[in-house]
Parts: sequence; C-alpha cells; structure tokens
Amino acid sequence: MESRPLRYFVAVAEELNFARAAERLGISPPPLSRAIRRLEAELGVTLFERTTHSVTRTPAGDVLLAEARVVLDALEAAGRRTRRAAAEPKLVLAVKADGDAGLLEPILTRYAAEPGSVPVAVRLCGWQEQPRLLRGGEADVALVHAPFDGAGLDTETLAVEPRVAVLASNHPLASRDRMELADLGLNAGTVDRHIDGARRGHGDLAQVLTAVSLGEVVTLLPASVAARYPRPGVAYRPVSDAPPAVLSLAWPQQSRSTATAALVRTATAVAEEARDGA
Repeated sequence: MESRPLRYFVAVAEELNFARAAERLGISPPPLSRAIRRLEAELGVTLFERTTHSVTRTPAGDVLLAEARVVLDALEAAGRRTRRAAAEPKLVLAVKADGDAGLLEPILTRYAAEPGSVPVAVRLCGWQEQPRLLRGGEADVALVHAPFDGAGLDTETLAVEPRVAVLASNHPLASRDRMELADLGLNAGTVDRHIDGARRGHGDLAQVLTAVSLGEVVTLLPASVAARYPRPGVAYRPVSDAPPAVLSLAWPQQSRSTATAALVRTATAVAEEARDGA
C-alpha cells in the first residue's frame, strides 16, 4: 500500500465530501474517486457509504482512518529525523521546564561523559506536548508525567513520588500538617483531570503558583516541585491518599538510534541511583 492513496483516503474520511477533499488535495474529484475505488478493491472492503447527498465512513473506514493517520505521521516523522540527522548528529530531549523530578541535569551530565555520546538539545515544551513531539519526529526522547498518550511509544518509569497539595498560605487547610483528597473536594478518579485543568488554565509553573498564592486555585504537584520551588504565599502540604506522580522516559517504538538507546540506559541508571540514595 502506497502513501498517496492513504493521503487521499484521509482527506475524504475527514471531509466526508469528495469535492472538498479534492480541493484540499489540489486535484479534481474524478481521479480522487477512482483512487478511493482502487484502494477499496485492493483491500477488499467498502470504506465509504455513498449516496447522492452524503458520504459516511463504514466501520472498516473508521479503522483505516485511525491506522492511516499513524502511518502518515510516522512517514513525516521519519523525514524530519532524517533531515535532522543529516544536518547535525544530535538528540533532542523534550521536557516540561518543571517536570524532570530533578533528574534532567544529572542525566545530561552522565550521558555527556559516555564514550560516543552526541550533543543533546533540550526542547522545553508545554504541558503534555511531549508525545506529539516524539511521534512527529521533532524529539527523540522525552521526560513526561503520567497520564499521557503512549501510542507508538516505548517507555521506562524513572521516578514515582508523592504528590502534595499546593494552596495559598492563608487557606484554611494550610494550617494542617496533613490532609486527604476529600478535604480538597477530590477523589482518586478525579485527580488527573483536576491537575490537567489547573495546568492548562494557567500555563507554566510560575503562573500556577501565582494563581495559588492569590487563592484562585488549589492543585496537586509532585513533592520534588515543592522542594525545588519554595514560594512566599504558597503552602505545600502532604495528602495521605493522593496517587503518586509517575515520571517516565519515552521514545518512539520504531527508533533504532544507538544514541537514543544509550541515553535511555543512562537515564535509567541515574534514576535508579537517585531512588537508592533517597
């Protein structure tokens, strides 16, 4: 199966209109229709139900749309990685600025001392952007907190640490030494959604902590953040039943880069030493 028919199929599957899909692709409708017919004949399935007024995907079409997007993204990512390798051999590591559990610097230092290591460019990114950068070929490896979309990625857990409540120092709960999720109006099933909403609504960590100090938001953060970012007006308090924060290293499943493999080994060793020394 070639990539062009897949691109044609994705355009029709997303537009559900042959004329709009043809315009999007820069071709006329008749050759587009013929290409879809050939693809259906090749696969031996019907991908679209067509009437004079509508086009809808069949169940087979739904499956192929999901698979085709993965394939086309992988092709584009391969091109990006190839161009980057030709321009300058290096690794790109994606990480949220405050999302490394204190491991980024020791990982980079240890890896730089390894024989045959290549330069590592750190790409600072937004909340949960790392999987997209990996699948798109814009990064080779990433540090990312769970939960995240791991489709097409291999992962290695580096750190599991408690979460703490982050609240204004004048908040009524700040006088407590410890609390439970229920005190914050949360339960184990709503924690991730709550954290995701707080981070997306306030951008980077500095903005989150400012919002906390102003009493606009209460959230949960990994304990390592509390240790590294003390701030006037912000109180960090243990939450006895909060699910832990899990930091993973992620990289594309199809990666065959020896440099990426070496960085993964180094990061795993550094994280293990950090756990043993804790």
